[in-house]
Parts: sequence; structure tokens; C-alpha cells
Amino acid sequence: MKPRALLWLLALVIVGALAWSLVNWRNQPPEIPFAKVVRESIMSTVSTNGKVEPLDWAPARAERSGAVIAILIERGKHVDQDSPLVEMDASEAKADLAAAQSRIEQAHAELAVLDKGGRATDLADISSGIEKAKLDRDTAQKDLDSFTRLQTKGAATKQEVSLAQQRVDTARIQIESYERKRTALVAAPDKSAALARLHDAESAAQLAQQRIKQSVVRAPISGTVYQFDLKRGAYLAAGDSVASIGKLDRVRVNVYVDEPDLGRVTRGLPVSITWDALPGRTWSGTVDKTPTQIEALGSRQVGQVLCVIENPGRDLLPGTNVTAEIRAEQVQNALTIPREAIRRELGQAGVFILSGDRVAWKKITMGIGNTTRAQVEGVNEGDSIALPTEKPLKEGMLVKPLFP
Repeated sequence: MKPRALLWLLALVIVGALAWSLVNWRNQPPEIPFAKVVRESIMSTVSTNGKVEPLDWAPARAERSGAVIAILIERGKHVDQDSPLVEMDASEAKADLAAAQSRIEQAHAELAVLDKGGRATDLADISSGIEKAKLDRDTAQKDLDSFTRLQTKGAATKQEVSLAQQRVDTARIQIESYERKRTALVAAPDKSAALARLHDAESAAQLAQQRIKQSVVRAPISGTVYQFDLKRGAYLAAGDSVASIGKLDRVRVNVYVDEPDLGRVTRGLPVSITWDALPGRTWSGTVDKTPTQIEALGSRQVGQVLCVIENPGRDLLPGTNVTAEIRAEQVQNALTIPREAIRRELGQAGVFILSGDRVAWKKITMGIGNTTRAQVEGVNEGDSIALPTEKPLKEGMLVKPLFP
């Protein structure tokens, strides 16, 4: 045989072998993963998302306007009632208080002078004048008495008696003048004016003290500061919220349950909460209130279920987005399969079971389920159930089973 013919023959053999291998490969049944039907206890759960809120809380608000000069707290810290949170600038109010206190002291001094009858120097001058006038009056009276007796004896003239009387009258007039002057030192309008100045200064002091007191924002209740983002230098207006403080030993979690699952949720069911920020941690509680209406949440129709969660470490802060799992029901000794193995044909739930080396469609009745497994009826313990693959299955299809 010629070499060229031999080469052609060899090529034909190789091509034939490849074609036979390809046909044989195509005729091989597809590899399909299967899982066994097992009998176990299963708990029905409703998994969803939710948001943490405080059960008991109060806002701390600024009572006056001003710039923040000191930050005395931080988010997540526990504070007692009336503890200072932030301090605002009170320099103007302190200056007003000092001025008012100065006016109070001045008014008290004026009233003390008025209560004593006048200033000490004025009173001393008047008292000295009265004493001198009284001495002059007594001397003049003695002279008058003496000249009067002498006149009866013819030893004194009428003019001498008259002059002596004038000196007595002059001294009395001086005494009366000094008395009027002493009375004029303390007039009723003067005391009223001094009292008015005192009251005005006391009112100004009270107002300044109130403004100074309001410059420190204090905690309205004892609890944890769960909302606070002020910085030093920030300006607050009266009524502005400074911080939110709550009692966080127990918190409320609002979870959003899809409408089809609401029928399985009742008050008192146990709830577990997890938070991505603290992996490995779980918080427990119970369903406290079920919804009275359905609302839209994006593309979902949900009911808002309120849960009360124990939070002994106060780690769950309000505003936190969490994952919730409500444990609705438990069945002992139930037949279960992986949830992803369940298929639907013409609205009927069913599975493909392994019969020999082929698959057979079998209708099932579903019971309770959780995120990974479902209770079913219509299959037997130990049956092999086809798991989903890209290869579509049909009744009687030849398969190569795999058991992961």
C-alpha cells in the first residue's frame, strides 16, 4: 500500500474514533445532585429585616440660644438624670449677673442709710446743731428768768428782758429747724425709689441666673445617649434637639413581615435578632404586637410587627438595621427536604425522586418550613430528591445521580 493511502486510512480511523466518542458522550445521562429525605425536628421561622427603636426615651433640648463651648458626653454613653450634656457660652449672662449684683448691694446700702434716718455725717451735723441750739436756749432761758426777776425789783430794764426773750425764741427756732432738717433726710418717696431699684436689680439677677442655668443642657432622664452629633462651636437655637436619651436595657424592634407570612406570626412568639456590625451576637425577645394593616415597602407588601428585645449590654442602639428571625412553630419527627428541591408544575408543588436510574415526578404537600428546609408529605424517608441544576428534568429522564 502506498504511503499516501496509508495516511488517509489513518486519518479516517482517527476521525471515526472521535465521532464515536462524541456521540457516546452526548448519549451519557446528565449528572444531577440529589439529597435524601430525612426525618427530623423542624422549626418554622420567619426571617426578615427590622429597625431598633427605644421603648422609653426623651430628647434633650436647648432652652436658650448660644454657641456650644463644651461637649461633656459622647454617643453610646450612659448618663444620669440632670447630668450636664453640653455647655453653651454664658459670658454675657455672667456679666449681666455681676452688674445686677452690684446694683443690689448699692440699693441695700441706700436702704440701710434710710432706715437709720440718713447718712451718718448728716445726722452728726444735725445732732451737733440741735445740742448747741438747746444749750443756747437753756442759757438764754436762764438769762430771761434772771432779767425778769430783776425787772420786778427795778434792777433790769424792759429792753434787757426783751432781748433775753429774743435769744430764747431764736434758739427754739434753730432747734425746730434742725428737727425739720433731720426729718427731711428720709422722705417716703426716697425709700420707695430705693426699694424699686432693689427689686429691679433682683429681677435682673434672677434673669441672668436663669440664662446661666439654661446654658447647660442636662439629661431629661437616666439612660444611654443613642443620638448625638454636635461639635464644639455649633450654634443652637432655643428648642433645638441636642441629644436623644433612652433606657436601652430593653428595646423595640420594628420588623417587616411579608403578607403571606403574617398568618404564622402571633403575639408572644420568640424572636432572635442579629446585627452585621457585631457578628456572632444574638439578642432574644418576643413578638409584642401584630400589625393591623398592610403597607408597601418597596416592591413588598408587609405588616409591621413590633418585638420587645432584651438588651442587657445596651449594644443595640436605636436606628440600627438588624435581621430578625421569628420562631413560629415546631414539628417533631417530620419528613424534611431542602427547600430549594421543591418545584412547581402547573401550580402544584412537587419533587423529582430517583427511581432506579431515572427521575419521576411526585406531588407533595408542604407543611412548615424555615430558610433552608421544608416539611413535606407524599415522599418516604430515604427517598432521593433531585436538587436544582441548569439541566431541566422531565418525567422518566435517565440521570447520573450525585450525592454531595
